Amino acid sequence: MTISTTSVGDSLSLMREKLSREQQKQGKALDRYFYQSHLVYQKELRSLVYKSWIYAAHISDVPNRGDYVLFNIGDDSIIIVRDDENDIKALMNICRHRGARICKDQRGNCTTLVCPYHCWTYNLDGSLRSARHMEMLEGFDKADYSLKSARVVVYEGLIFINCDPNAVDFLGPLSNLKEQLGAYDLEAAKVACRKTYRVDANWKFCLENYLECYHCATAHPAYAQRHTFQDLKRNVAAQVADMHKRAPRVTGVEGVENEHRKIYTDAEGFGTCVSAHRYGLYEGFLTGSEDGQPVAPLMGKMQGYDGGAGDFQLGPLSFMLNYPDHCVLYRFIPRGRNATDMDVVWFVNGDAEEGVDYDLEKLIWLWHHTTLEDKFIITQNSEGVNSHFFEPGPYHPEFEATLQQFAKWYLHTLTQAVGEG
Repeated sequence: MTISTTSVGDSLSLMREKLSREQQKQGKALDRYFYQSHLVYQKELRSLVYKSWIYAAHISDVPNRGDYVLFNIGDDSIIIVRDDENDIKALMNICRHRGARICKDQRGNCTTLVCPYHCWTYNLDGSLRSARHMEMLEGFDKADYSLKSARVVVYEGLIFINCDPNAVDFLGPLSNLKEQLGAYDLEAAKVACRKTYRVDANWKFCLENYLECYHCATAHPAYAQRHTFQDLKRNVAAQVADMHKRAPRVTGVEGVENEHRKIYTDAEGFGTCVSAHRYGLYEGFLTGSEDGQPVAPLMGKMQGYDGGAGDFQLGPLSFMLNYPDHCVLYRFIPRGRNATDMDVVWFVNGDAEEGVDYDLEKLIWLWHHTTLEDKFIITQNSEGVNSHFFEPGPYHPEFEATLQQFAKWYLHTLTQAVGEG
């Protein structure tokens, strides 16, 4: 794919002009400038992405003291580590001496964090333990050179980080999902599989694609055959209402069907998007599998198949679709102006054994194929928008309603950011 580049005339002044035009434009897709501009991308990272709560890892990734896993975002790397006090820390993978990456391996276990360049050594909480021969520097104080850190919240076994030291609380908003998300006992769940799908497109193309199901009926035949979400609400309202009515009895979880929605400009605080709703599967399908039949033991507190699936948003960039027998987490991570990692994680009951209780290929079949379909259409979307002849068209009032909420929040956030210089 040929990637267009920003004009050498790009500037904050031009960004302000483009933002002003977008704010006046109602109900239409974003101008191609917002996908192409290097300046926009850097503003997005600093003012939006790094100030939002983002899923970083599962608690099972760091079960023991010294266990760590890396979370890579943009050009940055963050070490998610369990320290000597059994607390989970998120430390910037940057030595405070000359900036070398400390950890290279994606995951591992260590007693200290040692920079491979000049051997500055850090405790697992990020504090500087030793700096070779730096006692020769008058006034050098190890306390001044701890690793920089991000804020951490753990909820239902899911580890979220926020790079903004002044970020608003996330546990409060997440607590609204106690019944709906708690039904799956994710803290005790097992990560059955994780895959990263690299897409050569701006991160907003990937996120926007997830936020709308206008394309589902045409681009995802297997998904559309199973999930009522691909249709207009009025066409499936009776079926979904019946499912909601039986859900507490069949699943054994009171409140599993409750809806909650506080996202983007309506979120309780910046970057704290939280939503839950349960939508229906078509008759004959009990779960998200190739034949619609169970592929793993029931999750957590779930006692049966109600013909529904829990749909969750957990921050601006992280989502889950939870069936009674397995859960699928999506995360969209910018890795460059025209590079995005679509990370997918499949969870099963913590006691489930691969090859005995579930077949991995059957477990991941639907969402692996759906994600490959997404990768194709997102790339097509990117190539079209990057054309000089692209002119934004209107959003669909129902299917793309959430996408419009994102666009409103995104433009408001950037407008504030450029106002600050």
